[in-house]
Amino acid sequence: MDFDESRLYFSHQQLQTRTDDAGQGEQPPNVSNNDESDVDIKAVRRHFREFLRNYRLGNRFLYREKLLRMHRRCTMVNDSAGNDEEVMNARSVATAAQNANKAKLEIDISHVGEYDASLLGFLISQPALLLPALELGAADALKTILYDVRKATAENATQNMEVAQDTANPENMDNPLPSDILEESLAGISIQILLKGNLKSTNLRSINSEHMNMLIKCPGIVISTSPVKNRAVRLKLRCSSCDHERTVFATDGPFGSVILPPKCPGSTQERECPRFPYAVVPDDSHFVDQQTLKLQESPERVPTGEMPRSVLMVVERSLVDVAPPGTRVSVFCIPTMFTSAASHKSGSVTKSVYLRVVGMTRDNDAHGQAVTFTPSEEEAFRMLARRTDVYDILSRSIAPTISGSYTVDIKKALTCQLFSGSQKRLPDGVRLRGDINVLLLGDPSMAKSQFLKFISKVAPIGIYTSGKGSSAAGLTASVVRNAKGEFYLEGGAMVLADGGIVCIDEFDKMRPADRVAIHEAMEQQTISVAKAGITTVLNSRSSVLAAANPVFGRYDDFKSASENIDLMTTILSRFDVIFLVRDVREEERDRMICQHVMGVHINSSGTANVEARFRAGADSMDSGFSYAAAAVGDSSSDHIGNDSNNAESPEAITENVTKVATTGEGELSIAAMKKYVQYCKSKCSPRLSEEAGEVLSSSYVKIRDDVRKQSIQLSGVAGEATQATIPITVRQLEALVRLSESLAKMRLDSDVQPEDVNEALRIFKVSTMAANQADQQRSDVSFASVAAPNRAEMERTESFLRSRLTIGSTVNKQRLVEEAAGQGYNAVLVTRALSVMTSRGDLMERNQGRFIKRVK
Repeated sequence: MDFDESRLYFSHQQLQTRTDDAGQGEQPPNVSNNDESDVDIKAVRRHFREFLRNYRLGNRFLYREKLLRMHRRCTMVNDSAGNDEEVMNARSVATAAQNANKAKLEIDISHVGEYDASLLGFLISQPALLLPALELGAADALKTILYDVRKATAENATQNMEVAQDTANPENMDNPLPSDILEESLAGISIQILLKGNLKSTNLRSINSEHMNMLIKCPGIVISTSPVKNRAVRLKLRCSSCDHERTVFATDGPFGSVILPPKCPGSTQERECPRFPYAVVPDDSHFVDQQTLKLQESPERVPTGEMPRSVLMVVERSLVDVAPPGTRVSVFCIPTMFTSAASHKSGSVTKSVYLRVVGMTRDNDAHGQAVTFTPSEEEAFRMLARRTDVYDILSRSIAPTISGSYTVDIKKALTCQLFSGSQKRLPDGVRLRGDINVLLLGDPSMAKSQFLKFISKVAPIGIYTSGKGSSAAGLTASVVRNAKGEFYLEGGAMVLADGGIVCIDEFDKMRPADRVAIHEAMEQQTISVAKAGITTVLNSRSSVLAAANPVFGRYDDFKSASENIDLMTTILSRFDVIFLVRDVREEERDRMICQHVMGVHINSSGTANVEARFRAGADSMDSGFSYAAAAVGDSSSDHIGNDSNNAESPEAITENVTKVATTGEGELSIAAMKKYVQYCKSKCSPRLSEEAGEVLSSSYVKIRDDVRKQSIQLSGVAGEATQATIPITVRQLEALVRLSESLAKMRLDSDVQPEDVNEALRIFKVSTMAANQADQQRSDVSFASVAAPNRAEMERTESFLRSRLTIGSTVNKQRLVEEAAGQGYNAVLVTRALSVMTSRGDLMERNQGRFIKRVK
């Protein structure tokens, strides 16, 4: 017996049939003396036929309708004579199912369990043995249903009634022996049975010998696909000498083989045929499509410190080419074994495991439509969406343990990134992305990495990676060679995160060539591959959240923004929001940050109190994006929300969302936040209203004009032409549209309102525009004059400042510069001296740099 033949046995069991259904009442299989017996394949076939004919969902015969729709679809595809109804009705089930790649029927295993629990038990424990019989049972059911339909419409009702009754009689059905089941199904006249439903998931790393040849459900990500091949299931052979013909069938299993007979029975003494005389006749042979995929564990299921497991899986017929690389799927499969080439050469007795797929469902797509929600969850989500402060609730639920006034705007931008805008497809086929890309660039210890870690967990699909350890192939796609020497594609991080967010830390440490490789993925959201004879385009509909440090480790005030940011303009323009985050010394801020850190480490309950105090104290300060309080991030963000084992259950999510929506206090848990993002993406796709479009258009024109004027002014100071570090182009206009749409999506509003546009403009100004104006704010310092000041002038200016400021005193910076200029000092030198003394620690900026305090 071949190693993967699924001949299984059971003890003291019988197929329980429903006596109240027509065609039932089969006798239980005989039990031999050793208490083991073969499964009654004929009874399974008849019993499944009656299940398809008689199962009702409400008032509908669910599977009757599915079989008829499948039959009409197949006959319409195969009908080359036109749409003649008589011709279509005359087709038999064998003709309808002849195209084995299209004839399919999806069965919910919960329906099978409702109809007969024993049949479901056999299906789970012995799927490879039962599936061929189920496919033939489906063909029998379709035969009976078609005869019933024809009986009702035929002119000769009596004759058709006799035919229908004769066909519907189980005793008159063809009941082949178990050994004939395989041959009949391989003949291509059966319907492919695909399984789905609620079955407990089994992780790939949990598959062991106990799961062999059983029906299990495995979630994962498809990381690579092979080209589609044609697997022979029935071959017509013809002798090259005497033209003798015979038919042979392939052995069972996706990796089955066909053995050609060495001798021809047509040989005679007068004419003897040579050895191995048979040649394949392709026109009279039967093939089915087959494809090999590699399934890998989802990142969130991989234990810390472990490598993700992967396994080969084989799909056939209608399941071919339905899951490109990067697709998250749950597969109903039968773990089976095959002999790998290495094991065969070495003579090893160990076998490699592969999954024979008998059903596949997408866990989610780019918009989250495949996610299901309970009625209580939907009610809670709608209640939350109706709140006027839902935007504030969602933003403060982003990494609550990270504190600082500058983090308020960053959290709001990351909230917009989670919800994203609306994807659009133009009439000419061009696709406009709706995903929002965000860059956090600034000094160390500003919690950038903690933001990335949190977003990778709260996003419906999130992948975290480091720029230093990532290559272009690892981020996009690579072409690898299998054991047979064939090339196939393997998706990278941006392909696997299709429909989610890719978090890239240490973005500045990437090689420039690797950053260029993701240009297409960031804007067009596709990855084009032309390697080793493979030319294709993969989807990469994912957002990018990147964190980077300045060139010199910390931001240098005496250098321009272009010198501090070691990123090409081409990559910067692809980011919708860019935050320049700086660590500025300020005593009051440092004290509050110290209190917050102590609250986090001493008692988690103290965090909320410190956070409230911080927000209350921040009201008296300018909430600018970069000169406010510093931030601290810690690993306690993992414990936000409900930490119980049931935190992801629908009941826990409903309770958390309802409480927040009712009181308006507290934060959403990670599970609730993730589910709400999925709900909004699946239910809402906002579009700009005319009023909002006018506001956005006029604002964008004004922003472009301001940037042009500032560039002219900066060029005059520098004495040469100067361009903005971050160009303001049409891409930034589209970024404003996406931000506005994401704000409307949070409220489940189908139209973007003017207040959404105003908030999007505010976020854009405090992020990208503020980073772009860094040169303008320090233009006098960077390009002070044609000749740099000498040391004596700087020392004289610093001496004046020390005499003017006593230790511990605080003055307005602008008034101090005007006062020095009134006494004959160069205002440019005064500003530069203040910056130098601040960097040395002699002075300290307060209240967003508007006041100067002398420390020593």
